[in-house]
Amino acid sequence: MTAFILNLDSIQLTDEQFFQLCQDNRDLRFERNANGDLIIMPPAGGETSNHNAGITAQIWMWNQQNQQGIVFDSSGGFKLPNGADRSPDASWIPLERWNALTSEQQKRFLPLCPDFVVELRSPSDSLTAIRQKMQEYLANGTRLGWLIDPQSRRVEVYRQGQEVEILESPATLSGEDVLVGFILNLAPIW
Repeated sequence: MTAFILNLDSIQLTDEQFFQLCQDNRDLRFERNANGDLIIMPPAGGETSNHNAGITAQIWMWNQQNQQGIVFDSSGGFKLPNGADRSPDASWIPLERWNALTSEQQKRFLPLCPDFVVELRSPSDSLTAIRQKMQEYLANGTRLGWLIDPQSRRVEVYRQGQEVEILESPATLSGEDVLVGFILNLAPIW
């Protein structure tokens, strides 16, 4: 299955309407690009879902130990500064950014771009589209991003102001100066 993009030029959904559409159709995964087009994402297969859960669990466990921020899974929505609504497979923001949000903002799609994102390529994902999404995260403020591709056993590391680094079959990934002290074990993915 591939993602479907609905051009909504004649219908401009407000942020509230988009949020309500997502709430009313919880069995579907929606994103919205900066042009306002609605992207209907297929559900993940079992293997991809399991890998996503493992990645998120590792980040969550690290965060539980150091309490530096807030971790989100693939169902967390973010309203990026460019107007896109995105849901990375795993993401993280520092605690001070979370605390700066109002209680109402914390309950809805967060009006910010995560400092850290992970996109795990599933068999149905277009590599070109997912790379564009990673560049969009960087352009909107992400400081560190990982595009993990189990099919090629490659990881693309995205950092502010730097060229994309491609790693071949790495055993681990470092959270560098964003997730200080975090090491992702990739053995379960490969």
